[in-house]
Amino acid sequence: QVQLVESEGGSVQAGGSLRLSCAASRSIFSINTMSWYRQAPGKQREWVALSTTSGATNYADSVKGRFTISRDNAKNMVYLQMNSLKSEDTAIYSCKAWDGRQDYWGQGTQVTVCS
Repeated sequence: QVQLVESEGGSVQAGGSLRLSCAASRSIFSINTMSWYRQAPGKQREWVALSTTSGATNYADSVKGRFTISRDNAKNMVYLQMNSLKSEDTAIYSCKAWDGRQDYWGQGTQVTVCS
């Protein structure tokens, strides 16, 4: 099993940047895929970004070119760097791990972008 804890989000002005982190309770070397999801008010939860053990990354069209997912295996950490933030990026962001058997979710953290 894996426990995931996201860093505190925050409020930023449109056009600003924010970095989220996700700390895993065990080595992420054995975790196949780390992902970020978000859910905005009144909307379905959507996938944002993923990172595989091979280093491959992928992004939703809505954040491509603005967000970057990265990992530090030595620290058991996964990050989401968010640049050029827009008001529509306002959401609760959650970290998810797939260990090849099941999903593990963090509690989620609020990100608010002010126009």
